[in-house]
Amino acid sequence: TTMASCSTASSSTLVDLLICDMRAGTISAPGAAAQAAPSAPAAASSPAVDGEVERKAALLLSVGEECVSEAELRSLVAKKPSFVLYDGFEPSGRMHIAQGVFKAMNVNKCTAAGGTFIFWVADWFALMNDKMGGDLDRIKLVGEYLIEVWTAAGMDMSRVQFKWAADEITKHAGRYWTLALDVARRFTVARVSKCCQIMGRKEGTLTAAQMLYPIMQCTDIFFLGANICQLGVDQRKVNMLAREYCDSAGIKLKPIILSHHMLYGLAQGQVKMSKSNKDSAIFMEDSAAEVARKLAQAYCPRSADGGAASGGGGAEEESMHLVQDDLKNPCLDYVKHIVFAPPGATFSAGGTCFRDYRAVHDAFVSGALSEADLKAGLTEAVNALVQPVREHFATNERAATILSTITGWMAEPKELRASPLRRLQALPDGHGPAWAVFAPPPSLSPTAGAALDLLRCLRAAPEGWTRVLWLSDWSALSLNCVSGGKTTADDLKAICAAQDLLVGCLRALDAQVMAGVVVRRQSEAILSDPSNYWISVINAGRAHSLGAIRAADENSEQVGFVIATLMAVADALALGAAAGTGRVLCCSSPRDARSLELAVAYLEGCAAYKAAGLSPPEVRVVEGVSLALKADAAAADADAELLLLDGQPDVQRKMKKAFCEPGNTAFCPPLAVARELVLGCGASLEVKRREEDGGDRAFGKADGGQLASEFAAGALHPGDLKPAVRDAAWGTLSRVRAAVAADKALAAAEKEVAKAAKKNKKK
Repeated sequence: TTMASCSTASSSTLVDLLICDMRAGTISAPGAAAQAAPSAPAAASSPAVDGEVERKAALLLSVGEECVSEAELRSLVAKKPSFVLYDGFEPSGRMHIAQGVFKAMNVNKCTAAGGTFIFWVADWFALMNDKMGGDLDRIKLVGEYLIEVWTAAGMDMSRVQFKWAADEITKHAGRYWTLALDVARRFTVARVSKCCQIMGRKEGTLTAAQMLYPIMQCTDIFFLGANICQLGVDQRKVNMLAREYCDSAGIKLKPIILSHHMLYGLAQGQVKMSKSNKDSAIFMEDSAAEVARKLAQAYCPRSADGGAASGGGGAEEESMHLVQDDLKNPCLDYVKHIVFAPPGATFSAGGTCFRDYRAVHDAFVSGALSEADLKAGLTEAVNALVQPVREHFATNERAATILSTITGWMAEPKELRASPLRRLQALPDGHGPAWAVFAPPPSLSPTAGAALDLLRCLRAAPEGWTRVLWLSDWSALSLNCVSGGKTTADDLKAICAAQDLLVGCLRALDAQVMAGVVVRRQSEAILSDPSNYWISVINAGRAHSLGAIRAADENSEQVGFVIATLMAVADALALGAAAGTGRVLCCSSPRDARSLELAVAYLEGCAAYKAAGLSPPEVRVVEGVSLALKADAAAADADAELLLLDGQPDVQRKMKKAFCEPGNTAFCPPLAVARELVLGCGASLEVKRREEDGGDRAFGKADGGQLASEFAAGALHPGDLKPAVRDAAWGTLSRVRAAVAADKALAAAEKEVAKAAKKNKKK
């Protein structure tokens, strides 16, 4: 059996004919009836639909096994002739025929319909999946190899763009990562875990880095401005996540999902091809003999009963194939989706020239076409399609070098592959001992207690050490600390305003300590070297199971908390120092402490970290002191604690209601306020009493213990203590308010925080 009597066109010739005919409008979309989406058929459209629009829509629909939705697709083609499609590919090794010929034909259909096709070279995604040993330079070369294959396979590059994720994300790091964090804060771990089958992982075996994959892929769609997601059916779940994000973020125009068919693997029970099993697919540089060998042993049932024991099925199969196929015959799958993809294609087998797929299917199922003849014809057809690629890698010196290099890498034992240390360096080389204090997540109603806890951490630094105050603004976005703005930028602006306001208040409370503090905002540090920072986040995620990361905050179900914990690890790495240099990470929050302890444990076991001559920092937790004014106060009780920006009436009202039982020092809020907010901030406490009650009494900075003793002994009555603490506390807080009012930037920050708080209440 030969193809001579039927068709001898090469792969590139067939693709060229496909492009020419489709752009000329002389053919309809091939396979449209067989591959139409399960939604409303094209025939239901209005007869008034423009013919050219309908032709383009039909051409696009022929690419997909499903379209969400057809109505949106037709509207897009009618209103935006220069629409954008996107597909991401992970450079992870050799390319099989589905990625090569099948993808080239689909891309050419899309561009012939007027679209610009963006290929997102997902090198960072390959890093997260530990491809090529997690070496980004190797991954990039694999990406170059894939482009060489597509060029040789006949992909029309005139309306195709290749964008490298690592480069584009680094160039636009602020826009990309804030968008990614916004996506993360809107979804639960349970929801995103459902998308993780796009990495071939089951939920129970996920690393924390693999939780980042769907978040980043969802982000890519909006970052690239894609109107259509033209990926495989296996990517459907994450593409649907993008549409759900639109609902949450108030985006009206959702990306259209055009999911193409997933070719079966050649072995029995393989719902898709596998790069780890070389016999499960035809690879684009396979020799003619290899193609013949693989197809000769390919699974090829003639009836549904023949595939009954095929294995697979269930949820995995359902997510890979949307069209019912009881036969599951990979040889027929190749004939249908590869051989008959070009317009006017024919297939010669068993001495018969077949002009459509259904005829081949029926002849084989009925027994008129033998398995041997089907496979012989398919072997010749496939060899004709991949021959231009073989020739390209045989005759093009650059392509040949790339292929031989990659082949050598893939033959290496995994244990020989070692990734270099990648990290942001937050402090310069040679920097002396540093005491880095992690500020708590920002609040639109900052309490005096939280500010005093932070000052306590800063004051704990040894003499001669640099105090660093680390403001985690992007982590705060991921944790959804502030919401209610119209845009992510609004929420980030409010977060930064709250942090600026906090720093200004700290300076008003203790100018001496704050004079020597170096304030570093996380986002500014990240943007000085975004690539290394986010690679360090990814590497931390690769090293930890999802469960281990979630243990740092068991109460949270949001993906944003997972990412914030990984960012804490990257922050700790950024603040690391050479062995022998003092470096301490300090905090008062239990959650922050768990994250930092996890980070240090990771660094202690990180071979690359040690090889770089770095020493893991210590974690110090400075216990906070409660300034709660009531026992077991409800979370919504506005009088439960003093706020940094309370006015005098607020202080008077709150202190009047404060719990204060005679002689009870175990829980006495006025005593705590006096000790921490008054005496601890350098002020004195003046108790005014009648002479018969003991007369006036003054307490200085060192007299906190004496104050408690006199109250416990009954020498100081609550009726005298509470007014004194009320006035003294206002004296301290009035200093804070005066400092804010006198500084234009702080006053503007206060207004921004108040505006955000108002919006937050409405939501």
